[in-house]
Amino acid sequence: MTTLWADERVYYPVHAVPYTPARHFAKGKNDPAFRTKLRIGAGLAIRAKEAGFAFRVVVADCAYGDQDGFRGELAEAGLPFVMALRPRRGMWARAADVHTPVDAARALAWDGPDDPGDWRPVTRTFRDGHAETWWAAGATLGAWGPDGVRRLVVATADPATLPDKTTWYLVTNLPRPGGPREPGSPHPAAGLAEITRIYAIRNWIEQGYKQVKDELGWADFQVRSDLAIRRHQVLVTCAFSFCWATWFGDRPAPRRTAAPRPGPGRGERGAARRRTAASTVLAAGTARGPRLAFPLDRAAALVAGLVDSAPAPAAKIISCGGYRLWRPVPRCLTGPVR
Repeated sequence: MTTLWADERVYYPVHAVPYTPARHFAKGKNDPAFRTKLRIGAGLAIRAKEAGFAFRVVVADCAYGDQDGFRGELAEAGLPFVMALRPRRGMWARAADVHTPVDAARALAWDGPDDPGDWRPVTRTFRDGHAETWWAAGATLGAWGPDGVRRLVVATADPATLPDKTTWYLVTNLPRPGGPREPGSPHPAAGLAEITRIYAIRNWIEQGYKQVKDELGWADFQVRSDLAIRRHQVLVTCAFSFCWATWFGDRPAPRRTAAPRPGPGRGERGAARRRTAASTVLAAGTARGPRLAFPLDRAAALVAGLVDSAPAPAAKIISCGGYRLWRPVPRCLTGPVR
């Protein structure tokens, strides 16, 4: 299980904890030492906050967003979140009301771009520089609503058809700007456009995990002990940070008081291209403003967290999964990855 810090421009791994399947514990899932991926993921998000990582919100896909307990743990720890839901995730409601996110979206008024009804246009800017107009709306599902403790936000490329691959059903505890919950909320309010932008950053967890696993050898270890796997993981993580340092080392970023807007660089899954210093947000040392600190400044923390932590009891073979975190100062901390 891993956490990844990300904004629209850069991303880097934060923490990692090997997951030990229940079969390696004496009492299986009932063993006090056993922890589910959900419990590990929530713990990693809380750990990042305690370690001083600044992020706007925790982001995760529907494998985590559908879990009431997972969202509850984050909320109890004072962490804001934006998470995806499965379109047909059922929820208790009165018989006459809608019972799934997709039904809630279909209940919204839409008569085309000239008469959008409940929908509002939002702009998605991609890494290759092109932009698309999507549509977002606050929907009502059971106790969830625009001014509820949980908000249901639907973002889609086409409100008429709600295509599967370009429609997001999102749950968040961030209040609506101007809503009754905003004055008393510990978290800054977020409108429909920001909710959509935040969740789009989640794609970096897939990109980052693919790089550490496929190109840097995260999954290519010939060891079996818990501690040996942790050491292998921290070496890969440090190699990842070293790659960032080498990539930008010959063109240090200018000092800024605010992070630059994203510019053309790569598609969400496209090939990387070198950028000029103006688009770099990696600092030459400790971050003095809302941007990402130089990754090598985190090496000691990574080693302490991944190598020195105690191995899980009774673990002989570890299977690694992942998790995601997310701007208060930077943008997001994205959580679990599989």
